[in-house]
Amino acid sequence: MRYLAENKKIIMVGIPGVGKTTLLSNIEEVIKNHQKTVSVISFGTLMFDVAKENGLSDRDGLRKLPVSEQQNLQKIAAEKIASKNSDVVIIDTHAFISSPEGYYPGLPEHVLKIISPTNFVSVSAKPEEIYNRRMKDDTRNRDKITLANIKKELDVQSGMISACAVLTGAPVKHVMNGEGKIDEAADKIIKAIGL
Repeated sequence: MRYLAENKKIIMVGIPGVGKTTLLSNIEEVIKNHQKTVSVISFGTLMFDVAKENGLSDRDGLRKLPVSEQQNLQKIAAEKIASKNSDVVIIDTHAFISSPEGYYPGLPEHVLKIISPTNFVSVSAKPEEIYNRRMKDDTRNRDKITLANIKKELDVQSGMISACAVLTGAPVKHVMNGEGKIDEAADKIIKAIGL
């Protein structure tokens, strides 16, 4: 078993429906079993908490805010994350936000400089699995989806997270989270971060 030499800040991205939330719970448990402290932080929840103080009432409304407001919320959330000092800090976020102006980076350079990530993990699944998972999720107010849209989102995610790796010099691990293979996906991520 390898030991963590330093505090790790892992940014994990995945489009809605890849099973990221379930995967994160599994990974968090494994890290705790390795006697490490771990914080799992939802970047969007941090942004929404700040936005609520300014009158926003629906989390899905974040992506409809003007880009300048999204940038300010990102900066505040990144500063809160950068102050965390657990052995492992996992930031649950999206590589991009689909906004009226187009695809806005979920991790622009100013955010990456503040967080200073040590690793990136890009979670994906087959488009058909993502579609089915989204159709079953009635907890969010999502845009209409098609398989073509999902394939496009996976392509955009791949490009965005690759750019993040280039900007920071931190490695990116691409992981498939296929139906019924969550333990396998979690194991690949745990190995990639050095546990």
